Amino acid sequence: MERKKGISMAVIKRLPKYHRYLQELLNNEVDRISSKELSEKIGFTASQIRQDLNCFGDFGQQGYGYNVKELYNQISSILGLNKDYNSVIVGAGNIGQAIANYTKFNKLGIELTAIFDANPKLLGIKIRDIDIKDIDELSNFLRENHVDVGIICVPRVNAQKVCDILVQNGVKGIWNFAPVDLDVPSDVTVENVHLSESLLTLVYLLNESEKDK
Repeated sequence: MERKKGISMAVIKRLPKYHRYLQELLNNEVDRISSKELSEKIGFTASQIRQDLNCFGDFGQQGYGYNVKELYNQISSILGLNKDYNSVIVGAGNIGQAIANYTKFNKLGIELTAIFDANPKLLGIKIRDIDIKDIDELSNFLRENHVDVGIICVPRVNAQKVCDILVQNGVKGIWNFAPVDLDVPSDVTVENVHLSESLLTLVYLLNESEKDK
């Protein structure tokens, strides 16, 4: 997502959670909600919610709260979900296959166009009607097809090389599942998903909670 000037990354990273909870409210046919009611559901304070949303405009009305559908549509637009994005997955191991099978991508406007891997045993296998291609075909595919997002699911030793191929062929967004920090130009955005770091954070919090008992 494009970061707006003057808005902290912490606020931006909370937007997807607002989006998810508002979607649930719509599914439950809730028309409007106050910041206090939303805070009870989402876990942020009412003040935090108002401050976050005020960064992007004046969405609520005093005494009325927020129109759920309108706020959902506004946040969808802020997140860039009113556009379509083409993506490729590089690395068709367990993580790559799990991501490829994530059906919500299409609902978010992210179209998976190709999957690549170096393992000859995986080539030609279909995942959601998409053939796994030889990674040697990656550069040609990127030159012949516009791709917005490259999803890297390869071992860390190969991640930077794959990233370089993606960037050299015009990919501006990298979703990185490899446990390594990537070196990219300033006009390329990287979102890292380091599973081990997330797990270690959980272990730390578990350990701290046990100390408090």
